[in-house]
Amino acid sequence: MSEQSNTPVPSSETAPRAIAAVIPAMDEADRIAATVRSAKQIPGVDIIMVVDDGSSDDTGVRARRAGAEVVTHRKNKGKAAAMMTGAFAIRNREISDSDPNQRPNHRALLFIDGDLEDSALNTAPLAAPVLAGEADMTIAILPAQKRKGGGFGFVVGLAKKGIAELSGFDATQPLSGMRCLSREAFDTALPFAAGWGVETAMTIDVVNAGLRVEEVECDLHHRVTGKDLNAQLHRAAQYRDVARAILVRRLRAKKQNGTSPSTEKETTQ
Repeated sequence: MSEQSNTPVPSSETAPRAIAAVIPAMDEADRIAATVRSAKQIPGVDIIMVVDDGSSDDTGVRARRAGAEVVTHRKNKGKAAAMMTGAFAIRNREISDSDPNQRPNHRALLFIDGDLEDSALNTAPLAAPVLAGEADMTIAILPAQKRKGGGFGFVVGLAKKGIAELSGFDATQPLSGMRCLSREAFDTALPFAAGWGVETAMTIDVVNAGLRVEEVECDLHHRVTGKDLNAQLHRAAQYRDVARAILVRRLRAKKQNGTSPSTEKETTQ
């Protein structure tokens, strides 16, 4: 497990008391039910929110049958938009369920990919540090997958380098989408970077806000991308979105400081 923190450990008095699992999914009808059933077994999870992001199959129907609450995008809006839709649906639910004279006790948000199936339960180690008030964001480190993907590491390398440059954080798996965030960390990361740049941008923004980030090993298994044309187009879209997220934050850092945050830290040490 690796971690980075620029502030003291948050008090357990302000730590969330429960977890909402947010599962963005598109065309995952064959896997979503198993993912939902597995996620329901995670200690502390009391809401499963699936965002059906413009599926052409019955992903939403199967998720609901498995016990999830479902929000539907009529058209595909991308992963980042689906994540925000799910998170804000939960926030609205918390506000409506709370005493109007008291501040809502917001849940931690556990983001899970829709294709994890039975291994979704193994995201539980991500939740524990956030519930204990020991971390604001945890990021899953996955084992080598049973079937190798067809990529060449270009997107991973770009994300890893960008995160290190702009925040000083050495991300083991910078594109890992399985994460648990406190509400403070979630709010810090808003608005999410578009599309596949969301994880890279989230890490940069949360680390630079001085919040505590931990990487946690999780035994997760999901579908890997192949080498066909669709897979290569997918990687091209990933590269575009990650590059855009990094560029936006690089320009922002230059505008605010005249240098990158990581360089600024080095010069003040």
